[in-house]
Parts: sequence; structure tokens; C-alpha cells
Amino acid sequence: MKSLTWTLAAVAMVALAACGEKPQEQTGAKADSAAFKGTGVASFTQPGWTAGDANSWQQQLRARGQYGQNEYNRASSR
Repeated sequence: MKSLTWTLAAVAMVALAACGEKPQEQTGAKADSAAFKGTGVASFTQPGWTAGDANSWQQQLRARGQYGQNEYNRASSR
């Protein structure tokens, strides 16, 4: 009888633990800073881009778009 009680208590604890919800706080990129300021992590920095320089950021976005997302360039390279 005691083992049945302990088993039911364990099942109830597992079932109730599944009902918990983690707090949904904003993590990751801050909404109050400009994207060209960067994260400060060197592994996320593309060579040729200077963190904090808006012009450098725009040039990197333009180059990235021309390289991988321009269908005219992609079709001619195949």
C-alpha cells in the first residue's frame, strides 16, 4: 500500500511539474540599440565590418545580398 502511495505521489509531482511556465522575458538583442553597433562578440563579426560604423554595416548588407540572394548572380554561376 505504501509503494502505491509513493508511486501516485511521484506521478502527481511529475504531472504538476509539467504545468509550470518559464518567465518570458526579453533575452538576446536589445531593442534600444541600433543593429550596426554589434554584439561585442568577435565570432559574430564579419571581416571588413567595423562595429559601430553604420556605413560599413550597410556595405556588408549590400555585399551579402548581392552574393547569396541575387538570382541573376546565382543563375550565371551554375
